[in-house]
Amino acid sequence: MQFLPTTKKEVEHRGWQQLDVILFSADAYVDHPAFGAAVIGRLLESLGLRVAIVPQPDWHGDFRDFRKLGRPRYFFGVSPGAMDSMVNKYTAARRLRSEDAYSPDGRHDKRPEYPTVVYTKILKQLWPDVPVVLGGIEASMRRLAHYDYWQERLRPSILVDSGADLITYGMGEQPTSSLVRLIDDKLLHGREEAQASAADLHQLLRKYPIRQTVRLVDKAELGMPQALKSQNSKDSIFLHSYADCLADRRKHAENFRHIEEESNSLQPHRIMQEQAKGVWAVVEPPFPPMTTEEIDRSFDLPYTRLPHPKYRGKRIPAYDMIRHSVCIHRGCFGGCAFCTISAHQGKFIMSRSKESILREVRQITQMADFKGYLSDLGGPSANMYMMGGQDKSLCQRCKRPSCIYPSICRNLNTDHRPLLDLYRAVDAVPGVKKSFIGSGVRYDLLLDRDSSAREYAEELIRHHVSGRLKVAPEHTEDHVLRLMRKPSFNLYYKFKEIFDHVCRRYKLPYQIVPYFISSHPGCTERDMASLALKTRALGLHLEQVQDFTPTPMTVSTTAWYTGFHPYSLEPVSSAHSPADKQRQRSYFNTPKKK
Repeated sequence: MQFLPTTKKEVEHRGWQQLDVILFSADAYVDHPAFGAAVIGRLLESLGLRVAIVPQPDWHGDFRDFRKLGRPRYFFGVSPGAMDSMVNKYTAARRLRSEDAYSPDGRHDKRPEYPTVVYTKILKQLWPDVPVVLGGIEASMRRLAHYDYWQERLRPSILVDSGADLITYGMGEQPTSSLVRLIDDKLLHGREEAQASAADLHQLLRKYPIRQTVRLVDKAELGMPQALKSQNSKDSIFLHSYADCLADRRKHAENFRHIEEESNSLQPHRIMQEQAKGVWAVVEPPFPPMTTEEIDRSFDLPYTRLPHPKYRGKRIPAYDMIRHSVCIHRGCFGGCAFCTISAHQGKFIMSRSKESILREVRQITQMADFKGYLSDLGGPSANMYMMGGQDKSLCQRCKRPSCIYPSICRNLNTDHRPLLDLYRAVDAVPGVKKSFIGSGVRYDLLLDRDSSAREYAEELIRHHVSGRLKVAPEHTEDHVLRLMRKPSFNLYYKFKEIFDHVCRRYKLPYQIVPYFISSHPGCTERDMASLALKTRALGLHLEQVQDFTPTPMTVSTTAWYTGFHPYSLEPVSSAHSPADKQRQRSYFNTPKKK
């Protein structure tokens, strides 16, 4: 298997004179399905396109990295990488992280802040007529007006700041495939000498809008009476404008409920928001969830699963974590208020087939450094594989952001047997000694349920724990948990009883490791003091805790910035100052009793 080309020499080695698509990524190039640029690059390759990746281009000086491969026939693609660049670079206290997990040797100087904006502006300066298409979580979560914690202000759509032509939001396979086919059919007509221009693309998208994309249009293009600005139609939802949200934070809170509901609907509407006078962001509704066959095709693309040879002798921290892991599904129906997964991947579980997963496991067993241990067999949540609504007609009408909060939906199939069958099939693959579950487990799915849940809990603890099992109660106080959309801490006590019982029965020296968040909206110092007392009573000494980081497009960030809950519009207080946030964190640093 070959890597996708990254240099002019590698392009010429393939005998290519001109590329169809050039992808710019702020991550190192690792040819693995956990790295977005590799996924889209391999997808484009499978569609017959000539594609190259420019990883971590130098944005200083003469921009030679942006010039070296010339002009693509279709478009430039820009991604900040697997994480929002600011979350990747800074802690919740706005301090520089110890290393950049997606850069060689963890170096901090390989990516700029907001690479989506920086790269696009350079490309538009050098190639103003070439379409620039944004992908990845940074653009996805900033597709509409959003609060930026690091700039401490409300920002318009990233299309405004960057000057890009289009966003493909969420997981990119479906909108990217549709975009390529549209350009090929309507603009290039199979002619080798033809090239798409930004103006051509905008004109084309007026006639043939693509789902799960965002573009800017002017008022004249909308073809709708001005009166529709303030009311919703059968097909479209009109949000409060960026200017109105700047003037009134409550309006930004009101907007968010529509954004979240449409991101997780099987009958979604188009969303419209005015970004500047007469300029609108048009968010086309998302595609339906990928089928098992579709998601298998993506994971079965010919990845080498290795970093590009240019990184030989260098360490890429994120790759070290996932090199021997397997993602078994996408999506999460937990709906946690502080999480971006539902806005990016959606709440509907998209599961790979057992056969596709086993093919990837067998590929891992052939890796030279594989010692028989899979570090993770999971996903956004470890135990949601093959789960979903039993009566799909009910799901079509559902607007709940979570299928398990405030209670588990009666229509939800929570059968753990397909997952048990998968674990056992993986462990039977020659060369696999043990498969660990490194992803977080939703223990509320394992309590007071059917026999498969009880069997799963025992199987998990006995055979798939590497000494410590991660779970995420997040807090102990009910009113904070309600704002987080997390179940009562009483359920953690119940699960811990199960865990301890299995460990005693089989003489296992394992620990359960609960994760907590400080400074979440609605949380006070008194709440943190109560959390500290309750966890200490359990014998837990929590030296590390995740301080709440406001990231774009979550319920919690909206409440933190506006002071209003997006659904109830009731006031919510938050710890905003660094001193207030540090005082909440300090409850986790009490010395151990001797």
